[in-house]
Amino acid sequence: MTCPKIKLYNGNEIPQLGFGVYQIKGDELTEKCVAEALKVGYRHIDTAHIYGNERGVGAAIKKSGIPRDQIWVTSKVWITEFGSGKTTAAIEKMLKRLDMDYIDLVLLHQPYNDYIGAYKELEA
Repeated sequence: MTCPKIKLYNGNEIPQLGFGVYQIKGDELTEKCVAEALKVGYRHIDTAHIYGNERGVGAAIKKSGIPRDQIWVTSKVWITEFGSGKTTAAIEKMLKRLDMDYIDLVLLHQPYNDYIGAYKELEA
């Protein structure tokens, strides 16, 4: 399967079709599902801290043999982690759970609480 990509204003290209792990329970099953998605050609994985399965996502990507720069990872910061002094720490924890050096796209899950402070931390 080849997937069209969308070129972003900064030159990065995001695969148009992504595999989301929202309703997959637990890291073990998530790892199996993401591994299968990567085998059939998915190159965009969508996760979030609140889903509780980031470790499974990271393990599947590591074990896939596909270079990390060929897989786009989107994750999301939950509303309780919004704000000055919280968002950067939340992203560091995400990176540890995913066992990755970077996340391609970090989103604010919902526009509540201190989303302005969270956005400012994302910019920094």
